[in-house]
Amino acid sequence: MLDHFGDFERTHYCGELRKENVGERVSLAGWVDSTRDHGGVVFIDLRDRTGKIQIVVSPEISQELTERAKKIRDEFVLAVKGEVRKRPEGTENPKISTGEVEVYVDELKILNRSEPLPFPVDDDVKAGEDVRLRYRFLDLRRKKMQENIIFRHRLYQVVRKTFDEEGFIEIETPFLTKSTPEGARDFLVPSRMHQGKFYALPQSPQLFKQILMVSGFDKYFQIVKCFRDEDLRADRQPEFTQIDFEMSFVKEKDVMSFAERLIKRIYRELLDIDVEIPLPVMTYDEAMERFGTDRPDTRFGLELKNITDIAAECNFKVFRMVAEGGGIVKGINFKGGASLSRKEIDELTKFVGIYGAKGLAWIKVNPDGLQSPIVKFFSEGEINKILERFEAETGDILFFVADKKDVVNHALSNLRLKLGKMAGLIDENKVNLLWITDFPMFEWNEDENRWEALHHPFTSPKEEDIEKLETDPGSVKARAYDMVLNGVEIGGGSIRIHRSDIQEKIFKVIGLSEEEARDRFGFLIEALKYGAPPHGGMAFGLDRICSILCKEDSIREVIAFPKTQRGQCLLTGAPDTVREEQLQELGITVEAEEEKE
Repeated sequence: MLDHFGDFERTHYCGELRKENVGERVSLAGWVDSTRDHGGVVFIDLRDRTGKIQIVVSPEISQELTERAKKIRDEFVLAVKGEVRKRPEGTENPKISTGEVEVYVDELKILNRSEPLPFPVDDDVKAGEDVRLRYRFLDLRRKKMQENIIFRHRLYQVVRKTFDEEGFIEIETPFLTKSTPEGARDFLVPSRMHQGKFYALPQSPQLFKQILMVSGFDKYFQIVKCFRDEDLRADRQPEFTQIDFEMSFVKEKDVMSFAERLIKRIYRELLDIDVEIPLPVMTYDEAMERFGTDRPDTRFGLELKNITDIAAECNFKVFRMVAEGGGIVKGINFKGGASLSRKEIDELTKFVGIYGAKGLAWIKVNPDGLQSPIVKFFSEGEINKILERFEAETGDILFFVADKKDVVNHALSNLRLKLGKMAGLIDENKVNLLWITDFPMFEWNEDENRWEALHHPFTSPKEEDIEKLETDPGSVKARAYDMVLNGVEIGGGSIRIHRSDIQEKIFKVIGLSEEEARDRFGFLIEALKYGAPPHGGMAFGLDRICSILCKEDSIREVIAFPKTQRGQCLLTGAPDTVREEQLQELGITVEAEEEKE
């Protein structure tokens, strides 16, 4: 039989009791973390979200309670009353905050029992992620998971407080909206009242926050859910949370300055870390040249060096043909890496192949001279130039990739990270934040043979580049900015287009006809004609920031109910089929997949 909760009223949380409470009579409730029977006296660790406390059930107080306590198992739900006592000298537990005291119980109620667990509720859980997500209600009882979720709650409060104090207005935007192309597939929601038509879940509140600026709200913010139907990985979810904000009558420096103050406050209040602002600024072109990526991890060196000019003159056919064909040749000096074995070099060659590189050339700088299968193709003068450019010393190994610019940068930026980890060059306690600015406005889509917006089509081009929109789109720079933390983009934004004529030019560059533009973005184009102010904003990835601050590799560890990498909720079984009657109401027919042999 289970006990009724009755007149029980909790007086304290389990993790609150200290030696100052000795002598008090308290009422506690929680889950059984563990039980121990020591010669008739039963010790139970009782746990709630604040921590755990040792309770003692002794036959000296009640033989009947002691016998009941012997039948209690892990994760039973209890309510107890008793006296707080100081633990006997030598039995204190310094590993927990309540380790100096214990509660001698004289009333005990079993409020609920637990079946045997699929995995232990502790931080050393060995269960796979699928099992943890299937039993998320148990996984969330673990101390680490509760700390992560509570940390996320605190992050929300700091964010809201900062925006409020700086004069921003929190405004909700719709979840059921119009499908617009923003770089990923939309989640579609069929309309029962307008059969054959669909709402789309927003990939971001981009258009609505611009409308709010046109409406005169001046400073908007929202902690908002966004939805993208895309392939997933550790830092992606089909539904994710943004810290979204927009400001009127601002330039880049105004938006970036506020974003810096927000991040500084988050670090100070949540981690007691002082972030120095203003943050360093690096252009997109510089980041790509030095690190091969627009989100460089600047906690360590191993910067990329370009030797395309030398390659164009050498007799090494692979390098020269790439240089003459418009590609590039770049490399990394892995300091002290000359001791790498041929097997290890072969493994690194396979690694860069994942990112499209066709090979990985290398030169070892040994005490007795250079060792490399390619060094014979270079003159002494060319070799000296290469060694000088890489600042090579005895004991180093130089790695090279020759290919199209994108392939080279992608392969070497990932190789750089791998080598940095191999050599222990990355200080995990460092907080290296910086801005990346002056992005290209457009990128060329070879599959569709057209230009497309690198960020989104509402980003303003630099004023001096507007005249090049029709003649040379590839050279146009955007008024965009990304904040990067230790090699991870945590937020990005831009100054927006506030003139309808410029917006129409951008649509034209990306191949949208006037009719298509009106159909997809007509309400924004119209709004820009009615006194739209200059405006700009930004969005931070809240899940991503939270996972970094909690030192988690995956954002699933800071989301209460995440989806798997296949977009499934293993707890609820979503997505799932629905009743035929529901489909009929929506005018939808689902074709059954043919059974595979």
